[in-house]
Amino acid sequence: MLVLLESLSFYRNVRIGAAAGALLALSLYLVRTLELLGPVIDTREYPLFGADVWFLLLAFVLAATSALAVAVVLTVAAAVRGAREGGAEPPE
Repeated sequence: MLVLLESLSFYRNVRIGAAAGALLALSLYLVRTLELLGPVIDTREYPLFGADVWFLLLAFVLAATSALAVAVVLTVAAAVRGAREGGAEPPE
């Protein structure tokens, strides 16, 4: 199993996905909290915590799901690329 993960560059893909997910979530969280697109009209009341804490939790969920999606797409692309290269050899 470890050989399969290494041949698909899975660990590299996970690192790339984690970086992309964290960058996306951080940028969207900063846009929201620093009001880079203008002031936010707050007419809601948030239970237990303020709006910033809820958006921080949403940023974590966004980072995790986008990291997973990027890692899966890169791994599937590596698998397809490997299958095409492996299928080009004539049978012995």
